[in-house]
Amino acid sequence: MSWWRGLFSRGTQEPLRAAPAVRRQKNYSAASGYAYEYFYEGFRDEGGCRCHVFTVSADRKEWFELHVLVEDRAIESWRAKHSRPLAENERYAVAKMALFEAFDTWSGPGEMLAPVRVDAHAAERLLERLGIDV
Repeated sequence: MSWWRGLFSRGTQEPLRAAPAVRRQKNYSAASGYAYEYFYEGFRDEGGCRCHVFTVSADRKEWFELHVLVEDRAIESWRAKHSRPLAENERYAVAKMALFEAFDTWSGPGEMLAPVRVDAHAAERLLERLGIDV
């Protein structure tokens, strides 16, 4: 009977969108000394945020999901300040830069239990670093 309950409990979460047709493993050598490998899995909009999902490993043995939550308010604040919306690739760039910043600042993968949150201040800083509408 547990399979019956499982049948109806699934699907409560929106499926991921913009997942790459072919998963590409990427690498990042962090300032923390770790060399991370990661895959981008896609995103979903949930609770006032766009949740970008990455699968990450620091040792190729243990993999875990890391969520980067870019607040809708952050994107709206940026749009109001710069008089244009962010393109989809620019929204993804915010999430990826936040991921790299987490890799650089956290002492190791053990600290990566909570999602990375991007508020308006962080989004502005990350986009400025990328040279978008400076």
